[in-house]
This record gives sequence, C-alpha cells and structure tokens, in this order.
Amino acid sequence: MATGDFRDRLLTCLGGDWPAGGDLKPQVTTVDELAGGIRREHISYEAEPGDTVSAYLLVPPGISRQNPAPGICVWHQHNGAWHLGASEPAGLAGMPMHHTGLALAREGYVVLCPDALGFGQREQGYKLKGGALERFLFLKYTVSGKCLAWKHILDMRRAVDFLASRPEVRSDRLGCYGHSMGSTHTWLVGPWEPRLTALVGNCCLPTYAAIHEEQILHCFPNFIPGLFAHGDTPDIAALIAPRPLHLNLGETDGGSPIAFARRGLATIRRAYESMHAEDKFTSFVEPDTGHELSPAMWEHVRRHFEKYLKA
Repeated sequence: MATGDFRDRLLTCLGGDWPAGGDLKPQVTTVDELAGGIRREHISYEAEPGDTVSAYLLVPPGISRQNPAPGICVWHQHNGAWHLGASEPAGLAGMPMHHTGLALAREGYVVLCPDALGFGQREQGYKLKGGALERFLFLKYTVSGKCLAWKHILDMRRAVDFLASRPEVRSDRLGCYGHSMGSTHTWLVGPWEPRLTALVGNCCLPTYAAIHEEQILHCFPNFIPGLFAHGDTPDIAALIAPRPLHLNLGETDGGSPIAFARRGLATIRRAYESMHAEDKFTSFVEPDTGHELSPAMWEHVRRHFEKYLKA
C-alpha cells in the first residue's frame, strides 16, 4: 500500500482529525530547586477544554529566554504503575533507571514529563482506578468512534504545544523519548507531529502479528481498531521518515518478540531508504537483555539527541 493511502487509513482507524488546539491555560503549582541547579516545576495545562494535564517541567541551570535550550518530551512507561505516571521520569518515584527526564535535564535539555490519561494525577476524578480505569477509557473512546491511541496522540501534540511555547526552549529543536508504553507513544505521535525533529523509543515495538501469535496482553494504546487490515505497527513508525528516529530493543523482551521486531525494523528501514534518508534511522538490539533501559541503550539515547538536537 502506498504511504499516503496507509496514512489516510491509519487516521480513519484512529478516529479522524484532532481538534484544533486552544488556550493551554498553563499554571505552575510548585517549583523545586534540585541538586546541580535544575529547576523542577509542577505544572498543568489543558489538552482539551476542561481536560487538565498534570506534568513536570525540568529546566537546567543557566537556561533562559536569553539562552534557550533544545526541548524534549518524555513519555512515561506503563508497567501497571498507574499511580506513578510522570513522577517517575521526573525523578520523584519509581525505578532510578527510568528517571530519564531528570537525566536529560542534566544533559542540558528542557524536559517536559506529562501524565498520560489515567495515570498519576490524571487518575483523579474517576470512580474507577488503575487497570479498570484504563479499560473503561479504552472502551469509552472506542464506542465514540475513536480509540485510546487517538486521545494519547492528541495529548502528546498538546504537550509539544506547551513545550514549544516556553521562552527558554528552542522550538526548532524538539525531541521525544519514551520507554515501553512511552516508546509506543513515540511512534504513535511521530507521524502527526512534525515539530519533533529527533525521536527515540526504548523497548517497545510489538507487532499485531506477534501479539496474535504469542497471545500477548499489551496495554491499550497499542490497539487501533481495524488497522491490521491495512498494515502493522512498524508501518506507523515508518511514517516518521525522514526525520531522525532511533529504536532500542532487548533481544529477550517478551513484549516485543525479537523475530517479529526485527522484521518491523526492516520495514521502517525500507521507508527511510525510499527517501534516501537511511542514515536517519538507527536501531540497537542488545543481546541477552529484556525489557529494561540498560547503560548501552541509554548511551544510544544520549548520542541520538546530542547529534540531532545540539548540533
């Protein structure tokens, strides 16, 4: 199928165009000064009227309107940790290996870590919690002719709106990173957000073919109704071409069975080659490694952003 045809069918399966972004109505709740001079703001803004997103903004020392820095959105993982959300990459809770927003701020980037719908503070206000809430939200959007991936993409585009609006951020140098569900979010939003000029996903390229063969119960954002009749998840990631994209995978990660994932990487690579941009797509499969962010994987993340956001 031609790229344009698949893109059109993907948009239809997701639920159609997103509404135009309105007033973000940003607010700052608290501000903390961290070791090394990093400023961590607990903030909020509106994704849609009445739908408030909670997030953390991390600003390195010396970064200001007069001395702006590249910006990176960090999409948090799932891991059944609905109570954590953005607090993990922001360095407040969870596993230290996933305090990636804080780590990127230490590298000199302004970093935004938002809660996904149903996670962190965006679990508040609902009678249901955790997995029950996530299932409810998926079904709510499905019966309305959309899907949870559609809503996540809308929210991520609004996160980019917010980050690009900050005076201390270079709006022409924006990236995004995510682990696990955050990696899914990276290749979901990438085709629809051209302002993201460097993208990295860590440990999540599950194909529908693998999910069906291995009977994998994955998180709901992976499932786009009707899409498998037209393509698979790597075809979505391929739409990011020719912008720089890097994907890390663990060879023994059961959530992304490696034989299927390797075929997915080949699909993405062909898309980049067709645009003579083969140097803009890279991948790293770490042997004897599962669903984690290893030091070697992190080095690939760091180098990708350094090459495409700081150069």
